[in-house]
Amino acid sequence: MPVTDSVTKRFLVFGRVQGVFFRESTRKFAQPLGIDGSAVNLVDGSVEVIARGTVANLEKLERYLQQGPRWASVKEVKVTPFDGTVSAGFLTG
Repeated sequence: MPVTDSVTKRFLVFGRVQGVFFRESTRKFAQPLGIDGSAVNLVDGSVEVIARGTVANLEKLERYLQQGPRWASVKEVKVTPFDGTVSAGFLTG
């Protein structure tokens, strides 16, 4: 993927998103799309997803995050640009 085609975004996902395999299912969704980034639980009960990929693939990821895995109950997803460093691959933690 050419660097010029990639963008990086931060997604904050709110609702029942911890303890429902949200991070792992996000990784499994993102990897085949060539999205690099991470998904981590935050202390407020939300999940933070940092993702770098093409605009089209990040749009697909955002649609996925709006629903999440079947056990999740997503109430809101906030999206902002992200200027930090993103490692290759997709990590959960």
